Amino acid sequence: MTDRELVGAGAVAVLFLLIGLRIPVALAMIATAVGGAYALSEVAPFLRFAPYMMQFSTTLWSVVSNYDLSVVPLFILMGFLASEARLNYDLFHGLNALVGRLRGGVAIATIAACAGFGAVSGSSLATASTMARISLPELLRLKYQEGLATGVLAAGGTLGILIPPSVALVIYAIVVEASIIQMFQAAVLPGLLAVLVFIAVICLLVARRPAIAPLADPLPADERRAAVRRLLPVLAIFGGMIAGLGLGLFTPTPAAAVGGFVVALYGFLSPGRPLRLPGIRKAVLATATTSAMIYLILFAADMLKGFFARTGLPASLSSLAGSNGLDPYLVLLILLLVLILLGCFMESLSMILVVVPFFWPVLVELNGGDYATAATAAFGMGNEELKIWFGILALVVVELGLITPPVGLNVFVIKSFRPMTPMSTIFRGVFPFFLGEILRVGLLILAPALCLLLPRLLGS
Repeated sequence: MTDRELVGAGAVAVLFLLIGLRIPVALAMIATAVGGAYALSEVAPFLRFAPYMMQFSTTLWSVVSNYDLSVVPLFILMGFLASEARLNYDLFHGLNALVGRLRGGVAIATIAACAGFGAVSGSSLATASTMARISLPELLRLKYQEGLATGVLAAGGTLGILIPPSVALVIYAIVVEASIIQMFQAAVLPGLLAVLVFIAVICLLVARRPAIAPLADPLPADERRAAVRRLLPVLAIFGGMIAGLGLGLFTPTPAAAVGGFVVALYGFLSPGRPLRLPGIRKAVLATATTSAMIYLILFAADMLKGFFARTGLPASLSSLAGSNGLDPYLVLLILLLVLILLGCFMESLSMILVVVPFFWPVLVELNGGDYATAATAAFGMGNEELKIWFGILALVVVELGLITPPVGLNVFVIKSFRPMTPMSTIFRGVFPFFLGEILRVGLLILAPALCLLLPRLLGS
C-alpha cells in the first residue's frame, strides 16, 4: 500500500471516529477532506489550505446550482405541506375505516399509511415520528400488545426511503450517475413488496396469537363514509404522483412542484381548512432547514470525494477485489452487511454519500470492468442495470439498519413517544418485521427482475 493510500485509509478511520463522537456528518466529512489534503500536500504548510479555500466557492456553487438537485427541496416542501395540511390524519383514518374492523386491521392501516406518507416525506425518521403521533394512541387505546403497536410503527417508518418519490433515490442516482426516472421505476415493485411483506407479517402474528390485536368496535356508518371520502383525494394525489413517476409519465422536478401546489391547494380548500398561512410559513422554514442540511452534506461529500480520488484508495480497493478472484455475490453480501451495520448509527443520506463512492467501483470491477455487458458480466447485467439493482438493494438494507438491534434509530424515535415501554419490548415487536425484510432482500438478490422489470419495459 502506498503512502497516499495509507493516508486515505487513515482518513476513513478518522471520519467514522468523528461520526461516532456525534460530530455532525457534514462537518466530519469536511474536516476529514481538508485535514487529509493537508497531509498529502507537499508545499509549504501555510500554503496547504489555499487550494481548498479557492475550491470551496466553486464546489458549493456547483452543488446548489445543480438542476437535478432542485427536486430535493421541492419534495421536502411537499412532505411538510402534507403534514401541515393533515393529510397524514386523513390517510390513516380513511384506511382505518376500510380495514380497521379486521383483526389486526388498525396495524395494517398503519403500515399502509406509513407507506403513503413516507412516499411524500421521503424520510424514515419523519415518517415514524409523524405516524406515531396519530396511530400509536389508537393502537394502545384498542389494547394492541405494546410490542406489536410499537414494532409496526418502527418498521413502517422504513418504507419511506424506497417508494417514489424518494429523496434518497435522487441522491443515489446523482452519486452513481444513474437515471432518476429509472431509479423511481425500479423502486415501485420492491416498495409494494415491502408493504405486502409487512402486512403478511401482521396477519401471521395475529393468526398465531389473536389476543395481541383485539377487534375494534365498528365505526358508525356516517363516520366511516366521511373518513373514506376524505381519503379519496389523498389517494388521488399520492397515487397519481407515484404512478406517474414510476411509469415515467412526467419528470421529477415538475412533478414535485405541481405536487406541492396541489397539496397546498387541497389543504386550503378541504373541509375545516387545516392549512393556513402560519402552517405554510412553518413548512417553508422546515424545508429551508432540511434542504440546507442536505446541501451541506452534498457539498462535504464532493470535497471528500476529491480527496479520496487523490489518495487512489477507491481505485486500489476495486483493483484488489478484481484480482483476488472473490465470488462477486459473496462480496455483494459483505457490502450489504456493512451497510446494515452502519445503518444502526448513521442517517441514510449520509451513508449513501459516504459509503457508496467506495462500494460502487468495487462492484464495477467485480462485474467485469467499465465495459461489462450482460453476456460477460459476473452479475449477468451491464453496469447501467447494476447501478439500478445495487441502488435498490443498498437503500433497502440502509433502512433495515434503522430497526437493527441494538441501536436502530427508528426504535429510539418510537421510544420517545412511549417512554414507559422498555426498549427490549420494542425490539421484540420489530423482530418479525426485521425477518420479513431479510426475506425481501433475499428475493431481490435472487430475482433482480423485481427491480429491473419496469425500467426494461418502460425504457424499451
